[in-house]
Amino acid sequence: MANGHRQAAPGRLPDGPVAGRGMQWLARVCAVAVCAWLGQAAAQAGHHDATALPTQPAAWPDDPLLLARVLVARAEHASRPFAVVDKRRAQILVFDSEGVLVGRSPALLGRALGDASVPGVGQRTQEGRLRDDDLTTPAGRFISEPGRNRDGEAIVWVDYETAFAIHRLRGGPAHASRSQRLAGNDPLARRVSAGCVVVPAAFYDRVVEPLLGRQRGLVLVMPERPAATPA
Repeated sequence: MANGHRQAAPGRLPDGPVAGRGMQWLARVCAVAVCAWLGQAAAQAGHHDATALPTQPAAWPDDPLLLARVLVARAEHASRPFAVVDKRRAQILVFDSEGVLVGRSPALLGRALGDASVPGVGQRTQEGRLRDDDLTTPAGRFISEPGRNRDGEAIVWVDYETAFAIHRLRGGPAHASRSQRLAGNDPLARRVSAGCVVVPAAFYDRVVEPLLGRQRGLVLVMPERPAATPA
């Protein structure tokens, strides 16, 4: 969990030298490749209705790329950049406003299993008295916004009221062991945060900050497990 304050979210990202013709061509190539992959994933996943993203996260597609495809097909991201947090695989995928996958990274998530925020967790975070059952990464659909924690660090608020954020892996005594967990292949080993989505600093600076750290966005957090399929 994080604590701090909101900040005003500026408008869309300004154009600059990186937005030249070469980058535009590369973006179009990447978009075609991702769309082809998503089409194949949809065929393999069965007859998901691309015009209806269920309200309950447990009923969402279990594939994060297919989930993104359904979201974009309905334009439910409202032309905003968005992220999908895949808790079962302990990873985050970040997309631009057109639905193009910009980056994917392992992520540290809440050490307590569960898909809901415990009542009062935001206040307890501010007071520094979190309980073990507070340390969940809640599932659901959230409107994110840029902000800062109490130390002035730039973060992305996923849900300000519950102190739920996306932020960089920070320095300190646990930095080395947490870096090893991020580099490993065991999703369960990455369930060590206080509930926030923690990513490598390089990924935050390269992908998260330019897309979600300068304007409002959308964050979909997938549940611990999908709904059971009827026999």
